Amino acid sequence: MALFSSLSEKFNHIFSKLTKRGRLTELEIKEAMREVRIALLEADVNYLVAKDFVKTVSEKAVGDEVLKSLTPSQQVIKIVRDELVSLMSSTNQKLSVSPSPPTVIMMCGLQGAGKTTMCAKLGAYLKKSGKKPLLVACDIYRPAAINQLQVVGKQANIEVFEKGKQNPVKTAEHARDYALKQGYDTVILDTAGRLHINEELMDELKSIKEKLKPIEILLVVDAMTGQDAVTCASSFNEKLDITGVILTKLDGDTRGGAALSIKAITGKPIKFTGVGEKIGDIEPFYPDRIANRILGMGDVLSLIEKAQEAVTEEEMKEMEKKFKENSFTFDDYLKQLDSIKKMGNIKDVLSMIPGIGGKIKNLDIDENQMLVNKAIIQSMTPAERRNPDIIKASRRARIAKGSGTSIQQVNQLLRQFEQSKEMMKQLKSGKFRKMF
Repeated sequence: MALFSSLSEKFNHIFSKLTKRGRLTELEIKEAMREVRIALLEADVNYLVAKDFVKTVSEKAVGDEVLKSLTPSQQVIKIVRDELVSLMSSTNQKLSVSPSPPTVIMMCGLQGAGKTTMCAKLGAYLKKSGKKPLLVACDIYRPAAINQLQVVGKQANIEVFEKGKQNPVKTAEHARDYALKQGYDTVILDTAGRLHINEELMDELKSIKEKLKPIEILLVVDAMTGQDAVTCASSFNEKLDITGVILTKLDGDTRGGAALSIKAITGKPIKFTGVGEKIGDIEPFYPDRIANRILGMGDVLSLIEKAQEAVTEEEMKEMEKKFKENSFTFDDYLKQLDSIKKMGNIKDVLSMIPGIGGKIKNLDIDENQMLVNKAIIQSMTPAERRNPDIIKASRRARIAKGSGTSIQQVNQLLRQFEQSKEMMKQLKSGKFRKMF
């Protein structure tokens, strides 16, 4: 499901009606704002937040500067976009770093929000940026919580410090001393969660805060719980004065109410989002990029970052060279499939391309076809991958049998491959440009 697809679709519908009208009247803008308010409420945005948002946009949108401009609809969309960004915190809020190591980050949240896994994800993210993190098991109540942290820590290749059922405050203090001796510059505390907020939980978290003085207190909440996530954030913030929020399961949240409400209600920014189940599925929260995607403007910067993570600069140059020399093979095709898979869900990736966001819903994309194509290529011999021209009838039958597919599917892939090569020839010769 593309990020905020439901809200994005409604916004696109509202603003497409405005763009068709040319000049706008104050009444038309007010009608559009009424629809925006309904769309926000249906997206589970807090009632007061939606009300204030529409009021602010309306006041700015009915001024003479907008109504008398040559492109009033675009002016209104820009105002909505800017207010969405402002609503979510204006800019990405980076993690603070302690002036003297180790930097202590306390992770808190209710059970089921994905806090323990997020500890490892955050650790992996920091490790990739040159930090040396240590994960600390401070949840001694939930069965297998320590073991779970060890499992995800192993996946992220990060050491986990644990002292069994020892008092969590003492464990956190011992972990900080250990980190200092072993050269760890960041300590991530996986604190205990509960099914609901209670005094016992808060007292323990307050004790850890008092003793460890964490520079960051990050609350992990489930984006799919909507306004419950906002209520949870308010309660934790009131008791602990959190420094930021991490939204998990944002890839499954088709509404987006939590993302649009948390900052306005708590005054604390969303710093990261969980966008999948893998250890690497964590992203910094960029309000401007999210606003662009909601309004169907795409998210080119995130797309570039995903591409850079999936394909190295050397691989890009090598691929470009192969296209120029027309020496592109099925082995190269296989590498491309793996790179695309690394970038994530295809519809999510396409939604980042400007102008495509609103059309994603109607696109029929079968992601399993990539697996089918991969199986077909892997059933070819090295010689067949290098030179597909030798793949005649008997070879096609063998490849189909070996990959568990049909001869028709093998033929289809061979045609797609030839079409790709032909397109590259046209790009090289400049003929492709004449088509535009």
